[in-house]
Amino acid sequence: MSMFKVSMVARNTKDESLVSPPTEVLVDTGSELTWLPKDLLAGIKVAPVRQRSFATATKQRVTRETGYAIVSAEGFETVDEVVFAEPGDMALLGVRTLEGFGVMVDNIAHRFVATTTIVAVAKH
Repeated sequence: MSMFKVSMVARNTKDESLVSPPTEVLVDTGSELTWLPKDLLAGIKVAPVRQRSFATATKQRVTRETGYAIVSAEGFETVDEVVFAEPGDMALLGVRTLEGFGVMVDNIAHRFVATTTIVAVAKH
């Protein structure tokens, strides 16, 4: 697991003119989803679509709303499911967003490295 911080922005998938201010998030390869402050997502009118349960690092069970946003950081971008983080929750850039970016994490230089996407091919 590797952790370091980057600046990111989120945009509304239905109206890309709705853009969050740059936000510092912890790149956390141990977190499945990206967690962004609830107020930040509400500010760009990202709508919650469902609730999900999560196990925290301290083994607590928490329930949070999730929705969809366009996430950009370090010159990479993807659409992803994001968690509406409550006060006290950390802002995290999770592994699904990293996979959507098509990057690996360089654990030594603390940066993203573009990778080749693997494509499954059906046999004929």
